[in-house]
Amino acid sequence: MKRPLAIALVASALLGRPAAGQTIVYPDFSSTAGLQLNGSAFKNGNKLTLTPATFGQGGSAFSTSTVTLNATSSFSTVFSFEILGRGGLGNGADGLTFTVQTNANNVGGSGGGLGYAGIPNSVAVEFDTFDNGEPGQSNHVGIDLNGDVNSVVSTAQLTPDFDDGNVWWAWVDYDGSTQSLEARWSQSAVRPVGAMLSHTVDLTTILGSPNVFAGFTAGTGSGYGEHNILSWNFVNRFVPGGAPPPSTTTPEPATLALVAGGLAVLGTLARRRKA
Repeated sequence: MKRPLAIALVASALLGRPAAGQTIVYPDFSSTAGLQLNGSAFKNGNKLTLTPATFGQGGSAFSTSTVTLNATSSFSTVFSFEILGRGGLGNGADGLTFTVQTNANNVGGSGGGLGYAGIPNSVAVEFDTFDNGEPGQSNHVGIDLNGDVNSVVSTAQLTPDFDDGNVWWAWVDYDGSTQSLEARWSQSAVRPVGAMLSHTVDLTTILGSPNVFAGFTAGTGSGYGEHNILSWNFVNRFVPGGAPPPSTTTPEPATLALVAGGLAVLGTLARRRKA
């Protein structure tokens, strides 16, 4: 016997269900729906541009609505980015951050503030490209807390530069059961096995709430660069092995409506069969 059309439609739609481990997912930014863009941030084709390559900019993009983390404030995220057109003082500045915060989906200080300075109840991993007197010099990764860009821990000088025009991938993971925050980065989409920067921190206390805005910030000053986020996947729990790369299998609204309609038809058919 042939399956009812509704069953076929539902089965087909469910084959395109979101992959496990996707809470916020942008395979690209051809749409920025669901994001609040602040300051100099704007949609740039398929890219999310946080700052243009010009002086004195500050931009951010955060989830429009809060995301509820699990009981230990754990999360895992992966994103890709590029910094183009560097110039000005120091041949490029200032860098970008991935930030989780419970204050508001807004922007912080520009320049050396990386669009992050002054945002309380927050944690950020900065990819800094200018020497503002930090131990890491002009190209380093640091972990920042509560809107303070004086990192609690940072790497030494890194090569190559993050603003070399190439695509970079970054992973940030927080395991609330061990209170371990880890960062990794690479010029390929293959996640490094070992953490490249880590810090033990009680994010439950720092954030003050499990309901967070997640997103990105960037700033330019006397030096500049076009800071672009290219893709992003954020999961509201710790994922051993890291969040999966952004998947394109998330159903479109029309597909979700199709599923809902198909399920409604199935319910009707079931009731008729019992009658």
